[in-house]
Amino acid sequence: MIWPVLTALLSHWRRYPLQLFTLTVGLALATALWSGVQAINAEARASYDIAASTLGEGQFDRLVPRDGQPFDQTVFVDLRRAGWRVSPVVQGDLNGIRLIGIEPLTAPGALLPINAANSADLTAFLAGNGLIRAAPDAVAALSGLGQVIADDAIAPGTAITDIGVAQGLLGKAGLVDLLIVDPVQPMHQPSVSEFAPELSIQAARSGAEVGRLTDSFHLNLTAFGLLSFVVGLFIVHGAIALAFEQRRAMVRTLRALGVPLRLLVGVMVLELLGLALVSGAIGTAMGYLIASLLLPDVAATLRGLYGADVANGLQFRPVWWVSGMAIAVCGTMIAAAGALWRIGKMPILSGAQPRALALTGRRNGQVQGWVALALLAVGCVLAATAAGLVSGFVMLAALLLGAALALPVLLAWVLGLLQASSRDVVAQWFWADARQQLPALSLALMALMLAMAANVGVSTMVSSFRLTFVGFLDQRLASELYIAVDDQQQADQLFGVVSGHVDAVLPIQSAREAIAGVPTEIYGNRDHATYRDNWLLLQSGPAPWDAVAGGSGVLINEQLARRSNIWVGDQILVAGEAFEIQGVYGDYGNPLGQAVIDEHRFAALFPDELPRRFGLRLDPEKVGPLRERIGQATSIPQANMINQAGIKAASLAVFDRTFTVTSALNVLTLTVAGFAILMSLLTLSAMRVPQLAPAWAMGLTRAQLGRLELLRTCFLAVLTGVFALPLGLALAWALLAIVNVAAFGWRLPMFLFPVDYAVLGGLALLAAFLAALWPAVRLARTPPSALLQVFSNER
Repeated sequence: MIWPVLTALLSHWRRYPLQLFTLTVGLALATALWSGVQAINAEARASYDIAASTLGEGQFDRLVPRDGQPFDQTVFVDLRRAGWRVSPVVQGDLNGIRLIGIEPLTAPGALLPINAANSADLTAFLAGNGLIRAAPDAVAALSGLGQVIADDAIAPGTAITDIGVAQGLLGKAGLVDLLIVDPVQPMHQPSVSEFAPELSIQAARSGAEVGRLTDSFHLNLTAFGLLSFVVGLFIVHGAIALAFEQRRAMVRTLRALGVPLRLLVGVMVLELLGLALVSGAIGTAMGYLIASLLLPDVAATLRGLYGADVANGLQFRPVWWVSGMAIAVCGTMIAAAGALWRIGKMPILSGAQPRALALTGRRNGQVQGWVALALLAVGCVLAATAAGLVSGFVMLAALLLGAALALPVLLAWVLGLLQASSRDVVAQWFWADARQQLPALSLALMALMLAMAANVGVSTMVSSFRLTFVGFLDQRLASELYIAVDDQQQADQLFGVVSGHVDAVLPIQSAREAIAGVPTEIYGNRDHATYRDNWLLLQSGPAPWDAVAGGSGVLINEQLARRSNIWVGDQILVAGEAFEIQGVYGDYGNPLGQAVIDEHRFAALFPDELPRRFGLRLDPEKVGPLRERIGQATSIPQANMINQAGIKAASLAVFDRTFTVTSALNVLTLTVAGFAILMSLLTLSAMRVPQLAPAWAMGLTRAQLGRLELLRTCFLAVLTGVFALPLGLALAWALLAIVNVAAFGWRLPMFLFPVDYAVLGGLALLAAFLAALWPAVRLARTPPSALLQVFSNER
């Protein structure tokens, strides 16, 4: 009995191939956006794991030179003889590739790509014949320099070789850049300063900060992918609901012939499962293409903002393929659950009524309204109490889902008011007909509203961020020229050249330590009007800069204040000395905490930290000639001299590329919503003929009916846009005030952009118009014989 029932059900798709196309493409698009995001996340996390395993970066303490210059490798020998278990590393840039030289016999643990247990590899590595193991993307740049072997286990843009080979290739014979400190050391050993006073211990870099930030970035991507999937799922839900509505007569006949309800529902589930698997396979293939196009921008974002290297090439990984197929199947079952439930509950004799869907939708309207109200209430409560990423995204989910469920109720209420206020017969019929069609169009309109709200919210967030970021750069990059020196000799040369040619020389010096448990950069700033006039403080005492200049005060950034819950008036310890917080300033784009103290207090607390960068204040028109003079009179290369405009341009370039992915997902989401409207209208067009035929018979022309259909869709789209605008603004507020604070540690001001909203509304209206144009034209060209035939059948 299963096969005849399945054959009967599948015959529906042969009669209505457009519905099959709608269902398959809708599910494929939804799966594509989701699996594409998951493919990007999987590739990024794989790159993080490789980077973390390469040399165990971030896992071990290091001994680094205080002046940042390579030191003699005899220091390594002396420390080993003194009992220190350390391993030398030399590194540098070679043809744009990061080349690292290691000594595997003394390295702590098993460092990639060499494992001491693999004697064959170890012998070849130590033979000194120029064996280099490199990431696949680095092989071409190193060709001709020795035996280069591609190794997927090495971080992108990186190559590893024996330290002797690296010293020769980098021109660092007898020199070492740093020493890795084994976590297992003898119980008693002399101080490092006795044998190597020029070295300082650099604690293992905690991956918590970068990991938390990258996790939040990927969580944002996942949220957008899920939102896109939900929008696409509305297409699937609508297609399935309409298909089941059209098959009610078939279901009535099958049940009348003796097919058990349980068997019928089971075969329908089997049918949908097959469609889900096919659509899921297509969607994951499309997701691979989307991820391949977006991955370079994601890699640039993660590298520019967080210093995390991610490969530009995409590999097939089972985790995201399985994820895409699973969500396609689960999404289809969720979308079909309501239709299957109605099939089981609706009486057999009412199964062929054309208005069954509308009547069922009206009966469920009150329940849907109460559920929407409950979700919106949950969202409002969380808006006042949410303090983390998870609760923030739960709040967003409740807000978006509640608004989506409330949309049909609000539209029905508005249409009811318009119908009640109309006096013309055609107008009354128009509004009543729009209300009747609302259940069938509600899912597509929900998708449109969510897409528009996402566009409004994200564009508001990005534009607000850009305005704030540009203003922040203007405040913080007040100096006209920034110069970096390699040592004190170059610094002295610089002072001699610029003396008398600049208004001020502002040293930029910093040290890093934990403050209140947060990794923090401590800066020693010179008391100057550049800082007093340009830095905007979010919170401050009565005379913050005077207190800092006096040596008793400190300014901290918003990240440190929020993560440690310390504000103006509280005290913190910097290098064991107490300072009172005098102000909190915005520090957008920085993942670390930051504190600013007076230049003289900094020198007393960190005597070994000498300034290596300087900001020069001068007439902007004199920047070019001064750069030439410095280049001619000192050994400072031109690459170490950057003007203010150059830094701003580079920063804004990173910023713009950061949001390329989210902008692309917004466009894709809006496209999917437009497709949902088109498919819903095309599917409904055939079902509309029995309802429009009486209006035609009573005097309305086919052209008038087509224009009214077009007007109805555009009006509903405009109403949807009106409801989407406040939802989008609420989404923007939540992203700026809750999610952004939890993810990055700072809160951005929110700006409004009415012109952008008007453009977005126009695009949405255009999408709805184009989607409705084809069905309206088809209706206007419906042969009179088809309209007359309505009066001759059972309906």
